[in-house]
Amino acid sequence: MATVNDPLQKESTDEQAGQEKPHQRYVLEETGFNEVPKKYRKFYRRFGGEGDSLAPNEVQCPVCMVIVRSSRNLRQGDRVYCMPCFSRLVVVMVNDRLEAHPVY
Repeated sequence: MATVNDPLQKESTDEQAGQEKPHQRYVLEETGFNEVPKKYRKFYRRFGGEGDSLAPNEVQCPVCMVIVRSSRNLRQGDRVYCMPCFSRLVVVMVNDRLEAHPVY
């Protein structure tokens, strides 16, 4: 069977190459964080101290110091919600690191 070279398909793949990669998905497990309803516990965890590093799907809330987790990797401009302190946060890039800044 012969392959057909479709110029429109080639252009669409070239356009996709210039875009960001799609969000990576993460499977979240419950971490024992009991300050929110059971349904939402997998989206939060406590900060582990000095040796704790954040994954690409985590940011630390600057208000209550809880780690907010997402089922997808976070990017600059994403919005997250910290249920323990009721803060709305926006993810920003600071010194090649993702941080959350409160909106209000």
